[in-house]
Amino acid sequence: MAKKTFENALARLEQITDELEAGDLSLEKSLEKFNEGMALVQFCSGKLDEAKGQVELLLKKDGELAAVPFPEEDGGDRNLSE
Repeated sequence: MAKKTFENALARLEQITDELEAGDLSLEKSLEKFNEGMALVQFCSGKLDEAKGQVELLLKKDGELAAVPFPEEDGGDRNLSE
């Protein structure tokens, strides 16, 4: 099995979304897909948090490396359904 990457997980999440939106799955299969999707969302969120931390470390302030937090979007909620 290939190593799980953010890009692969996101592509699989999009595939699951399409399958669920089609409405052709049984309730049991839909729940399986939903659970798989939730695990992928958690994986992707963790990867994004890691990347955010790395970017913060690399930002420079007055010639010195300084952590500068990302500005939060209005409301601070992440909406992955857009």
